[in-house]
Amino acid sequence: MTGETTRRTLRVIVVDDHTVMRAGVIALLAAEPGIEIVGEAADGRAALELVDHHTPDVALVDLRMPVLDGVATTTEIVARHPRTRVLILTTYDTDADIERGVEAGAIGYLLKDTTREQLADAIRAAARGETVLAPRVAERLVAKMRRPAPVPLTAREAEVLNAVADGLTNAEIGRRLVIAEATVKTHLLRLFAKLDVDDRTRAVVVALERGLLHRTPG
Repeated sequence: MTGETTRRTLRVIVVDDHTVMRAGVIALLAAEPGIEIVGEAADGRAALELVDHHTPDVALVDLRMPVLDGVATTTEIVARHPRTRVLILTTYDTDADIERGVEAGAIGYLLKDTTREQLADAIRAAARGETVLAPRVAERLVAKMRRPAPVPLTAREAEVLNAVADGLTNAEIGRRLVIAEATVKTHLLRLFAKLDVDDRTRAVVVALERGLLHRTPG
């Protein structure tokens, strides 16, 4: 037996601050059976007003917009109108962008190179409560999940690495931390193993990238 969403027209709003892109999405879906565009907005605040007024089945929401961005808009829609499914439709596919969109409550994350057929299918799937991810987005999420969890640094290792970042030699690090130079070398070898690097500079760079090392200005 088919679900309710396959028997009735799905009501959709399109939210994008780029007029041409917004018009293009609307034009793509105009002839799609079972899908009706009931509103469009150029920013998140206007989108919330549309959702309050129309309670659409699906909101296609850009990620980066003025007034209220896609993440904040998604959060508000999900909280105020849980029956409205949010599909992020954007050009951005970095890990941080994807995570922010999904964590905000979006049921799907699509990229703007999506075809008309893929977009229409995604809208129907989202209305049924199914998660929809662009293939490239799904690959990035899977790859991130497969990465080993970062191994935290000990307090002493962080001190040694901070000293390395300050440009100190092993002997200077030993004097600063009041430990033997041989002990400094031991800490560095453990750091290299934890960070999977083979030199001091790369150790600092990788630790900063992973949020394991925090530098204060001055």
